[in-house]
Parts: sequence; structure tokens; C-alpha cells
Amino acid sequence: MYVLDASAFINEYHTTADTATIPLVREELEDESAYRFDAMEGSGMHIHIPQDGAVERVRRAAQETGDFEELSTTDVRLVAAAFELDATLVTDDYAMQNVAERMNVDVDVIAREGITEQRDWRFQCQGCGREFDENKDRCPVCGSELTRKNPSNV
Repeated sequence: MYVLDASAFINEYHTTADTATIPLVREELEDESAYRFDAMEGSGMHIHIPQDGAVERVRRAAQETGDFEELSTTDVRLVAAAFELDATLVTDDYAMQNVAERMNVDVDVIAREGITEQRDWRFQCQGCGREFDENKDRCPVCGSELTRKNPSNV
């Protein structure tokens, strides 16, 4: 089974396997991509609502990787749906791919190359330069903003 992100409908992703998605994806679509969603739903695509426990597991995984701030509610719920259904997540979103990898959820990409490695992001203070494993609103030392830093550049 494949769980489809909005990009699957926008880029006309095709598969003969069973498909699923979540209701929030429909809200992101316009024009032809919305019609594709409706047609696939009408021809048997499963609409899944992930359980709160799975959603919380995705949130924790996203916080661990440093991707939480990059993910929308829809993104989190899509990864949770793929996790619950033991399905392949179809998305071009790098943050979603990274979290899916952390949770051992298979990913299929559409129009872009997929990620080459799973990353645990670090955060660096723009003022004093200190680095942190977790994102915070402000640096606890000097109060400046933090930015996400690629761990391979550490």
C-alpha cells in the first residue's frame, strides 16, 4: 500500500497498488490535482485517520531529528498514516522523508531525488555560536535566535 502526499496528486503519481491518504491532503489541492484526488477516492483509495498514539510517535521522532518545525500538521499525520498502515509514504518533502526513515517507513519519491541519509539536525545560536541538540525559541545563554544546522557540517 502507498500513502500519498499532496505532491503525488500534483505530479500525477500512478501505481496499480492500493493507495491511501488522509483528509487533510484534499484541503491542500486545487484544480486538476483536486479532481485526481476525488477520482482516486471514488475508485477505492482508502481515506485513513491516524490514531493519536501514532501521531505522537511521529512528533517525537521529528523532534529527535530536528525536523519538527519543518513539518505541517498534514505532514505529521501522513507519516503517522504510513506508519500505522505499514505502507510506503509517497512524498518529495525532505523533512517527511527524514522522519519516515527514522521510523523505518519506506519512502517513494516522485519528481525529486530522495534523501541520501537520515539526519539528526543541530541548532546553532546566531549570537554566541553555541550549538544545541534541540530547537528552542531562543538561546538559553544569550537570548539570540537559533537556526537549523546540517549535522554533516559540524
